[in-house]
Amino acid sequence: MVTYSSHYCADCHKHFNIDLTDLAPPGGHDTNRVIDLAVRVVVEESLPYRPARGHLWRDHRVFVPFATIQHWVEAGGKKGARAHGRRFSGVGA
Repeated sequence: MVTYSSHYCADCHKHFNIDLTDLAPPGGHDTNRVIDLAVRVVVEESLPYRPARGHLWRDHRVFVPFATIQHWVEAGGKKGARAHGRRFSGVGA
């Protein structure tokens, strides 16, 4: 659960929320922390995607479809960066 503020601009008559891109990718449903954890479970522990999904649920109570984990891992592996722009350290990865 994330608590954030909503604001109103009297000049342009628009509502807007604070920037949360440091917590989660724009339009995403999961935080950067969940993405990091899922990629780490697959890469460092060499778990296939479906068992990684079970690990995330069992140990962290986070449900992520295995196809989503696959997309995150493939985005990180092909370009050398994770799905939200951070790079692997190279140690243990």
